[in-house]
Amino acid sequence: MSTESQSPPVPSTVSRTGIARWVFWPTAVIVLAFVTATIISPDGMSVGIAAVQGAIIANFSWWYVLLAFGFVLFCIYLGFSRKGDVKLGRPDHAPEFSLVSWFALLFAAGMGIGLVFYGVTEPLTHFATPKPSLAEQHLQPSAQAQEAIATTFLHWGFQPWAIYVVVGLALAHAIHRRGRPLAVRWALEPLFGEKAMRGGWGNTIDVVALVGTVFGVATSLGLGVTQISAGLKSLGVIAEDNHWIEYVIIVVVTCFVLWSVLSGVSRGMKWLSNINLILAGGLLLFILIVGPTQFLAKEIVQSVGHYLQNWLGMSTDTSAFTGSAGEAWQASWSTFYWGWWMSWAPFVGVFIARISRGRTVREFILGVVLVPALITFVWCGVLGGTAIFHEMNKTAGYTSVIAADGSVDANAALFQVLEQLPAGGLLVVGAIILSAIFFITSSDSGSLVMAMLATGGDTEPRNWIRVFFTLATAALAAALLLAGGLAAIQTLAVSIALPFSVVMILMCVATFKALQRNVRRADRLRREALVADLSEKFGLESDDDAIESGPRSADVWWDGLSSRRQQAIVMGVAKAAQTLPAEHRENLLGRRKRKE
Repeated sequence: MSTESQSPPVPSTVSRTGIARWVFWPTAVIVLAFVTATIISPDGMSVGIAAVQGAIIANFSWWYVLLAFGFVLFCIYLGFSRKGDVKLGRPDHAPEFSLVSWFALLFAAGMGIGLVFYGVTEPLTHFATPKPSLAEQHLQPSAQAQEAIATTFLHWGFQPWAIYVVVGLALAHAIHRRGRPLAVRWALEPLFGEKAMRGGWGNTIDVVALVGTVFGVATSLGLGVTQISAGLKSLGVIAEDNHWIEYVIIVVVTCFVLWSVLSGVSRGMKWLSNINLILAGGLLLFILIVGPTQFLAKEIVQSVGHYLQNWLGMSTDTSAFTGSAGEAWQASWSTFYWGWWMSWAPFVGVFIARISRGRTVREFILGVVLVPALITFVWCGVLGGTAIFHEMNKTAGYTSVIAADGSVDANAALFQVLEQLPAGGLLVVGAIILSAIFFITSSDSGSLVMAMLATGGDTEPRNWIRVFFTLATAALAAALLLAGGLAAIQTLAVSIALPFSVVMILMCVATFKALQRNVRRADRLRREALVADLSEKFGLESDDDAIESGPRSADVWWDGLSSRRQQAIVMGVAKAAQTLPAEHRENLLGRRKRKE
């Protein structure tokens, strides 16, 4: 009996132009309105963004912390419960990708502009200016360094990938188990039913997911642009940071993306992605070899242990006792990260759902959470550990990246560290290329996912729809730079995640309900198979008259058996029943008890 239903027809909201009208147009209006308002009044938008940030941090920072923590617990429960045995697909579906290829694809999803941007910046910033609760303790530099790396691991470890699992698992179950299109609405079908998901509620859910994805991708592109600009400044190509230079970078990169979309050179994008993985791995390995290798190896092992030991307290830390300083820190770091991951969740969730057919729920959770987390631990441990090592030991010839006031240039920190290592100029060029290719591939794949969401799940959306979202994210990234740069980018990520966080909670409930239904169905099928096997083995169905004539004939049939035959049947049924849960065992043996 199949566990996967037929794909439903394309929703009636899809027009002849290929778009889901009540998803595409509301999203387009929201994005264009934001860009237009920013161009008309950048100062006014900057003030408005600051006000939104203040309101959200003051009232909802605890909410983001609680959700991120709760999603990890949700993943742990599913992974270790019987629901973890459910396969994402039909029983005869083998995994679409080998284990190694699957891990490689998850690694590609985990590596991005953000990790390149923050790999050095975040641990170095936490070391220079510890979070308020740690600053009050006046820790020694060695302890500050340990807390800096552990805090970075918190933001890039289990929580972000648990957030992705919530969306990815719900979508994977919908598309591989129930045969639904690649649209976020279908993740909530077990909770609200098919009719509601084809109507206004479904459209609303897709709009929230699509707007969050557009702004989430634009956030990453904004980070990439500022970092490429800082890298060019480090090489002496440009004299100083300039918004117009950043706009030119956006235009150039967008042209590459448009060329990819319009020419259909998907193989070229795969080639670029593979080159980028090799480049990232080469950069990491080179720094590990020419840097303080023994220190980095010990630091990574120790920091992972410190992170795991203190994970519970760090995961629920809301800076409640440090006043406005704590709120400011939360806004810049933890709350920003949890919001950013949630706004990216539809994008990454669609990707990991698509590549995970044939995996069990347990395999999905372990692979998606553990593998990318371990990779990011190594990445941040090597890059951030190298910078902290030189800052702590005042290495000869090394110029401190930390300013006199304790600040760190978030855009330039990576290049300021790399240029002081052996072959520094080559490393800086490599980092710029790394950021640029991540920019291109993220925008290209982002436009595909956004177009799929805007067309009700069409896996081959029309080119003009992808072009629209490519231009929309580019314009949005430019608008964010105009409205306040990094601060505006962080605020937007936190703001967009608030409505989608509600959708994610509903996804958890829907996924639990769907998996519970799968487990119960599997139990029923096993029970029926066991009864059929017992009937065949002990000849319980050999007397047709007993079955056709009802209970009285069955009693006559039983009484007609020899005592040895009766004992053999009873012992066989009792032995087999011991493998069943208590309630099922009672049902199976109930008839015998009633007779006794």
